[in-house]
This record gives sequence, C-alpha cells and structure tokens, in this order.
Amino acid sequence: MTRVIAANAWTAGLAGLLVILLLVTKVIQPDFGASGLDNLARSALPFALATVGMAVVVIAGGIDLSIAAMMAVASVTAAVLMDGAGADPDAGQAVLAVVAVLAVGLAMGALNGALIVVTRVPDIVVTLAMLFVWQGVALLILNAPGGGASPWLRALIVGGVTLPGVPAGLTEWMPRGFVFLAVVVAAIWWPIRRSKLGLMFYAVGSDPQAAYRSGVPVGPVRIAAYAVCGLFAALGGLAVTMATGIGEPIPGPYLLASVAAVVLGVSCLVAGAARSLARSWPCWFCGWCGWT
Repeated sequence: MTRVIAANAWTAGLAGLLVILLLVTKVIQPDFGASGLDNLARSALPFALATVGMAVVVIAGGIDLSIAAMMAVASVTAAVLMDGAGADPDAGQAVLAVVAVLAVGLAMGALNGALIVVTRVPDIVVTLAMLFVWQGVALLILNAPGGGASPWLRALIVGGVTLPGVPAGLTEWMPRGFVFLAVVVAAIWWPIRRSKLGLMFYAVGSDPQAAYRSGVPVGPVRIAAYAVCGLFAALGGLAVTMATGIGEPIPGPYLLASVAAVVLGVSCLVAGAARSLARSWPCWFCGWCGWT
C-alpha cells in the first residue's frame, strides 16, 4: 500500500491541485459549471494529445520539435477533406478523412524518425528543420483558416456524456472531450505499452547501447516511436478541427506546452524515466491556463 501511494503521489498531487484550481474558479466565477468543464476539456484536448505524443518519443530517448507543425498539417488536411461533409456518418466522407489524417500523421512521424536514424543527426536538429517543412506543407494545403468539420464528428467532443437509460444529471457533468482522450489513449497507447514494442521504447530510451547488445533493433524502434508521436499529433490536429470547425494552418502553442507537460508529468525530462502516461494531468493545467 505504501509503495502504491509513493508511486502515485505525484499524480495524485497534480490531480488534487487541479481540483483546487477548479474550486477557486468556482468561487471567483459562481456560474462555473458543466459548460465550463466542457470548454476546459475541449481547449485542453489538443494539448493532452500533443503531450502523449511527445511523451512517447521522450520515453524512447528523443524529442520532436515539429509536433505542433504536424498538428497544423493534420488540422488543415482534415478540414479540407471534410469541407462540405454532411451530418450523416454513413456518407463515409468524414470517416475516410479521419483515416487519411491518421495515415498522414503516421507518415510524417515515421519520416522524422527515419531522417534521424539514417542521417544520425541529433533529434533536436532534424525535428527543428522538419518543423519548418511541415509549416510550409500546412500553408500549401490551406493558406488561411478555413475548411470545415463534419457535425457528427464535432459532436464527439462537444457537450456532456449521455448514456441510454441513465439519468442525464448523473453523467452530463463529465465532458465528452475528456472521455474522447481516455478512449484514444486506451485504444492506442496502452496496447503498445503492454506489447514488446512498448518495452523496447523503454529499453532504447534507458540505454541504447545496452538495448542494442540485447538484440533490440534500435533504429526501427526509434522510427516507430516517432511514428506513434506523429499519430498522436494527427489526433491533436484533428481535435483542433473538431473543436473549432475549421482548419488552422498556423501551429498553435502546443510544442512548448507539451514539453512542459511532459517534464511535469514524468518529474524530469530523462529518457526511459517515464513510468506512466497516466501522469498527463499537467496538460489539463495548460488547457486550464489557456482557457482562463
């Protein structure tokens, strides 16, 4: 029991601090309620997804400075592909757009990783250069905010949770944006973390030389880590479009916020030191600061 408390003390402390901030907000703004939580969740969702993506490459011993630019590419790609999409999910246009955006995110991340592995140039240099490349790509796709988002897709993160047969008063206070984040992380990251690939992320991040001598293919593992980061960046860009209804070609403040959240979430920016992505509470502080 003591070990469990000690292992999760930092996470519990951050969660408690967030609750205190929400209570202070309630005192300052008596009207703060379910709609305020919904706004907070939607504003924090891109930060949270960027933080998870950044945490994956930090675990594998790298860093990706192009994550905000990749989010911009994903946002405008989604907005262009979904522009004019109807509310009927059976039409399939929005579903195909989401699949295409996720594939683009994977490709961008994998390209970042491949350049780092092949050229052996430090991560920070390659991803800084790719930041400008992805910024240019985003402006080529959409040179000004525009496009559109499918209404049913936007509805996934707008409003409170409603369940069939359950009184709305019991669930509507919980924002759909928070549930969307939990489902995405559970569906993508937790299976990876429990797999052999997830263990190799930690091994490469802890000591690449020792991992190589143990038979871990260091290069492909690092490329895979950047590809996963690109996938979460694509989800973050998609969340921007879902929240605003348009594509945003100018990268938002997600790079520094994700780095700061990773530092707070894993206690220190040391490769292989991140024991749990559950320590993602700092992203909600970033969202809270941006929202307030």
